Amino acid sequence: MLNLAAVVGLQLQFHSRRCHFFASRPGLKILLAAFFCALFQSGVARAETQMIRVGVLAFGTVNWELDSLQFHGLDQRHGVQIAVTRLSGKNAAAVALQGGEVDAIVSDWIWVSRQRSSGADYSFVPHSLAAGGLMVRPDAGIGTLNDLRDKKLGIAGGPVDKSWLMLRAYAQKTIGTDLKRLVEANYAAPPLLNKIMLRGDIPAALNFWHYSARLKAAGMTELISVENMLPVLGVKRKPPLIGWVFSERWAAENPQTIAGFLRALRDAKQILGSSDTEWDRLRPLTRAQNDRIQTALRDAYRAGIPTSFNQQDIAAARQLFATLAKYGGRDLVGDSNSLAPGTFWAGYRY
Repeated sequence: MLNLAAVVGLQLQFHSRRCHFFASRPGLKILLAAFFCALFQSGVARAETQMIRVGVLAFGTVNWELDSLQFHGLDQRHGVQIAVTRLSGKNAAAVALQGGEVDAIVSDWIWVSRQRSSGADYSFVPHSLAAGGLMVRPDAGIGTLNDLRDKKLGIAGGPVDKSWLMLRAYAQKTIGTDLKRLVEANYAAPPLLNKIMLRGDIPAALNFWHYSARLKAAGMTELISVENMLPVLGVKRKPPLIGWVFSERWAAENPQTIAGFLRALRDAKQILGSSDTEWDRLRPLTRAQNDRIQTALRDAYRAGIPTSFNQQDIAAARQLFATLAKYGGRDLVGDSNSLAPGTFWAGYRY
């Protein structure tokens, strides 16, 4: 009995001979030959296309990039087919990856390090450097961190949100106190934080980057950005904060798939980084209510596009890990006291 490889080989020989037979004859047969050979070659191309299943948040900003990638056929150009599963939240994405329902998700390297410390083989490739900041109402009389004393501070992501932990550490360094002891912390979902801040229920909020961009476009003031906190915390360059996470074993078994996927993502970033027309096309996805918000989202996204990924970036992540572990404790990093080896995928460098 012939195996699959032998059958495919015989089919290739048959179709190649048929193409040669038609091409050697004039007139209509040549046209038929061209049509038949093109159809055959497209079938071969489809057979070589590699499938990757990705899990993303239903309304996350990653969807903008994936939409641009697929609209411009970058997946096909790099030999991959992307099956997108939209999920309800970060925990759902983690469960989908751990359960084998998807091949890759977007998460942070803190989670990857914690999983590796527990025996998993997940690894991380940068997606974005974008981070939010501490936004304040211009009528709240807040010019320094000390002015937040006894005031409500809205915080997205919960008690172990990375930006909140960095802000606490930054306050300790600059005003000599943990901000947790200074403010009335109010944890809430990002859209709700923006809503209650804009109506004046809270004077300040620490939100994710795209929500901070919306607040800035609405007239709120950025008191301090996450990027500007880093030097004070001893982190000399901005490390990637979120990225694509997948199993190292899966990547080793599917080298063409992961390589094609990452090349397609990089090409999509190049389009989004240079084409304002592309952002006009994406406006239904960004849900920007006006031009100011759309421009703010575009500019914030572009500022977060990684331009390098090397040992210096990994060293910066290690430095930041120490601060996050100190303030987040086991709830954030588990039993690991340092960034686990292999957290950043060795197969990817700029």
